[in-house]
Amino acid sequence: MTDKPFLYVVVCGCGIAGDVGKLIAAAQERRWDVGVIATPQGLGLLDAEAVEGRTGYPVRSGWRKPGEARPLPPADAIAVAPATFNTVNKWAAGISDTLALGVLCEAYGMGVPTAVLPYLNTAQAAHPAYRRSLDQLREMGVLVGGYEPHRPKAGGGADRFRWDETLDLLEPRLSEDKRRARSEDLAQGS
Repeated sequence: MTDKPFLYVVVCGCGIAGDVGKLIAAAQERRWDVGVIATPQGLGLLDAEAVEGRTGYPVRSGWRKPGEARPLPPADAIAVAPATFNTVNKWAAGISDTLALGVLCEAYGMGVPTAVLPYLNTAQAAHPAYRRSLDQLREMGVLVGGYEPHRPKAGGGADRFRWDETLDLLEPRLSEDKRRARSEDLAQGS
């Protein structure tokens, strides 16, 4: 057991998902322990063996069986990167049909600081459901990164995707939560 905060990285199925090692490395450099949860489509785009070697934890994608041990410690924070159009909309609607979405839907009720960095094209971003979903996530306290969507049918944008932006968003929130918890502990002890 370590005193480092534990970060869940939720990875969705899009072309840059295989670069999640950039976020893992950045988080570890900032003294986070990391576990990865992938959507079923995201899992197919990852080098799970390399991710597991880097984090020391199995990549999760499916639900545990009843009574099976939890393979990851509880999350102190969650980074959803890259987040697809599909995941953003399902999450905002409270749909929990994958482990990744189940974790995200529960995180709200558990007060776990969460940041999302969507990766999508301009045609998807123009859809009214997407804008409503981002507004809903913001109302829930989710921190939303500033990736500018790329052109449809062109791919790309990987060079502009700032993996560590999720960490920049989460670290002040985590520090604030730790200060608040410390104050509550002190108040209870007096």
